[in-house]
Amino acid sequence: MPGRIGGSNLAYTNALSAYRETRIKTASQGQLIIMLYDEAVKQLDCGLDLLQAHVSGNKDPGKIETIGRAVVKTQEIITELMVSLDFEQGGNIAKNLFSLYTWFNKELLEANITQDMKRILTVRNMFNELRGAWAEIMAKTSAEDMGQPSAGINIAG
Repeated sequence: MPGRIGGSNLAYTNALSAYRETRIKTASQGQLIIMLYDEAVKQLDCGLDLLQAHVSGNKDPGKIETIGRAVVKTQEIITELMVSLDFEQGGNIAKNLFSLYTWFNKELLEANITQDMKRILTVRNMFNELRGAWAEIMAKTSAEDMGQPSAGINIAG
């Protein structure tokens, strides 16, 4: 019954999409930032893998477009991070992050044009370091909040 397999696959895809949407909607601001960093690193890893294969002799013009999309997706994530900065509460940290994000976007723009793996790798590694710092902050914040009662999760919607 071929229709049954397709329907089952569609149900799985819909369930996965619903799970991801719920995960995003219920995440704290810090968790959302970590998710954005994770996605940026994932996109840059994808672009780097494709670029490495392209440079190594597997010259497929279609890969260049895919590499470009991965870099542009990361730039979109960076822009989202930039607009989410709170300069009033964040002070110098927000200003420094804004400058860093601006530099990331500039580097990725140049790297995308020139297919420069070193630039992409530099931004990727810095993103990974920032992600680790956020994860550490979130872990400390969670540990401090452990003594306070939680509101729980409303699974009824």
